[in-house]
Amino acid sequence: MPVTLLGAAEVRALAADLDVTPTKKLGQNFVVDANTVRKIVHLAGVQAREHVVEVGPGLGSLTLAILETGADVTAVEIDHRLAERLPATASAHGVPEGALRVIDQDALRVTDLPGDPTVLVANLPYNVSVPVLLHFLETFRSIARGVVMVQAEVGERLAAPPGSKVYGAPSAKAAWWGSWRLAGTVSRQVFWPVPNVDSVLVGFERAEPLGSEEERILTFRIIDAAFQQRRKMLRQALAAVLGGSALEASVVLERAGIAPTARGEELTAAEFLRIARATAAAAR
Repeated sequence: MPVTLLGAAEVRALAADLDVTPTKKLGQNFVVDANTVRKIVHLAGVQAREHVVEVGPGLGSLTLAILETGADVTAVEIDHRLAERLPATASAHGVPEGALRVIDQDALRVTDLPGDPTVLVANLPYNVSVPVLLHFLETFRSIARGVVMVQAEVGERLAAPPGSKVYGAPSAKAAWWGSWRLAGTVSRQVFWPVPNVDSVLVGFERAEPLGSEEERILTFRIIDAAFQQRRKMLRQALAAVLGGSALEASVVLERAGIAPTARGEELTAAEFLRIARATAAAAR
């Protein structure tokens, strides 16, 4: 029996049956278009027997499209009603027993997943998309690639190169884990309810981490400080992190081969790491 997908009428009927009203608090906008969810799965290159982790499956539109390929899915859902109903929806749509596992938990608190998922595919809630992505890449090292649907502004930041107007802390932190690209746009009309923001698809490929976990923590602190005052030169923006004064920060930056007059938006993740290493060396 082939897996069948949800249509718009069934999505609304499921929501009504569960007394679920999409909420801004949870960033819920359910996809009601089969072509869109199949496009996401295709862009992610999901293959039969792969293990996919999905965050925020909601009523199951994207979940069924992933399962349609013959892949296994672990779905993490914070809404108890949705988590409880999803297995029954999957079964009614032809999903074989054992292909879907549902974790009823906040994705930001998940620290253990069954098996070793290699692909992340998700329609991420707009309000927590970056923290969720960074948490999953940090926690689940088996994830090698993925495609996520996020708010357009967030997606553009994730994929932005240094020097661009939208390059920021999310861009530099994401680059620690690999390469990111804009993979496509999504019409507002494929969602219910229709959101008041545009969405994009973002793809990523994991690479080897740029440094150790200890170095990552310090590098991310430096990145945060650099972009909290992004208009300031690094010797000023990083003064509190690199010794307490602009003069001390300048010394560390020069040791790292970074101009003290540069700004955070000019630096790659690897250059931020050089600052972290120089900082650690100065503290010894």
